Amino acid sequence: MKKPSVTSFLITLLLSAAVCAHGTTESNGTPVKVGEKYFMLPVKTENNDGGGLVPAATNILQSCPLGITQTRLPNQRGIPVSFRYTETIDRDFITTDTSINIEFMSDIWPVCSEFSKLWAVDDSSSAIIIGGKHKSPNSAFKIQNVTVAEHTYKLTTSYGTVGTTPPQLLVTNDESKTLVVQFVKAHDDDATKATTTTSRVEKLGLRMFPFY
Repeated sequence: MKKPSVTSFLITLLLSAAVCAHGTTESNGTPVKVGEKYFMLPVKTENNDGGGLVPAATNILQSCPLGITQTRLPNQRGIPVSFRYTETIDRDFITTDTSINIEFMSDIWPVCSEFSKLWAVDDSSSAIIIGGKHKSPNSAFKIQNVTVAEHTYKLTTSYGTVGTTPPQLLVTNDESKTLVVQFVKAHDDDATKATTTTSRVEKLGLRMFPFY
């Protein structure tokens, strides 16, 4: 019996990987691309009224690093984010179940500027915060499909699933708290409005972003 060649084996391996990792899409079905700006919009569920994601102080005694929270009202989009692979991958779109970094995209950042805008898991509190590092395990996230609605996803980490105890994002293994999101492309004027709003609220104490 003829043994399969090394080339055939590699092709099979690559095809298997392609089947396991599917492309992440916007709410309209368009592929989510590496480095582009997107609003990550929480989907309304029984335990979550929606509201976009923003950096905000979560501790009265210590404002930095900022935590990640939801805005007060469902129609607020929050601040755009971008996605990049944690490893070098020759692919211009984001696939599910692949390690990525998430970063807020804002040109105006008047406080806590010594911290990066990369998302991370706080080891001590399990909160999702900014200040992550590109190669750090606590800054690695994965996007995974969920069946709540079409083009909906959840975020996972090696610590657990990203959920919310409104308004704070945190790692949880409680499925009822899972944060379900959709992605919507952010245009330059959207980002400008968001960063202007960010500047104003941060100067007022970073409690919560005003209406956007």
